[in-house]
Amino acid sequence: MKLQSIGIASPGDMGQAVACTLKEIGLRVCTALDGRSDRTRALAREAGLHDCGSMRRLVEDSDIVLSILNPGAAVDTARAVAEAMQECGRRPVFVDCNAISPRTMREIDAIIRGAGGTCIDAGIIGPPPRGKASMHFYASGPEAGLVSQLASPRVKVRILGTRIGDASALKMCYASYSKAAVALGVEMLVAARRLGVDDALDRELKETAADNLDWILRRLVTTPPKAYRWVPEMLEIAKTFEDSGLTPRMLLGAADVYEMVAATALGRESPEQARAKARDGRTIIRNLAG
Repeated sequence: MKLQSIGIASPGDMGQAVACTLKEIGLRVCTALDGRSDRTRALAREAGLHDCGSMRRLVEDSDIVLSILNPGAAVDTARAVAEAMQECGRRPVFVDCNAISPRTMREIDAIIRGAGGTCIDAGIIGPPPRGKASMHFYASGPEAGLVSQLASPRVKVRILGTRIGDASALKMCYASYSKAAVALGVEMLVAARRLGVDDALDRELKETAADNLDWILRRLVTTPPKAYRWVPEMLEIAKTFEDSGLTPRMLLGAADVYEMVAATALGRESPEQARAKARDGRTIIRNLAG
């Protein structure tokens, strides 16, 4: 099957960047903007995406539909696509690219298969592929090889195998480090500032763990506007670890930290607004410690 028309649900910060890379390799990219926010509409216009309007039209016009959005909306989006498949009789391949547990991924696979469709499990690791940034796009499932056609210089596609849930499992394990560790760093630095020992802690970290401190501060730059969707992601990792016989409690605590960040003025900014402010990690900690 040669892919020519790609549907994106939805063109947010990551979805828009992925859509742009797909257009660069000659693919037609469309989306469904009915009911979407002004920001999402603006991002779609900026990327030059074709607006199909409804989910049904998106399903009718696409060879493959990529779901790239808040993981808390992943199951509802799969249901909407399945319903559209049944209404119009067309069944493009559905690729769930969200940060969800293997359990949730298998639920989505069952929803799509129940509508007569085909599902691919995908996990994105890395930043939105803009400028020099690149990402790894892992895929698993019986038809996972199809997404090799989406590869580009900034999107490295890696096929894990035929089992639904493997790509999601890898994403969950990686994100438990890349995001939950940042949540711990946020708590550490905010607590030190509120307790009045931030200068002493900073000196100690520079002497004994400088690389770790630099990593946390760099990651903090892009964290606040994404915190609201990292809450459900931490809950999905907690579910993954619990299903593996491990404690979910560390990840539940990370979800609490991101919920706190999301409720701040910084957390209510869009990624575009945050990039325009160009705050460094220390400034963000001062704001969060408030």
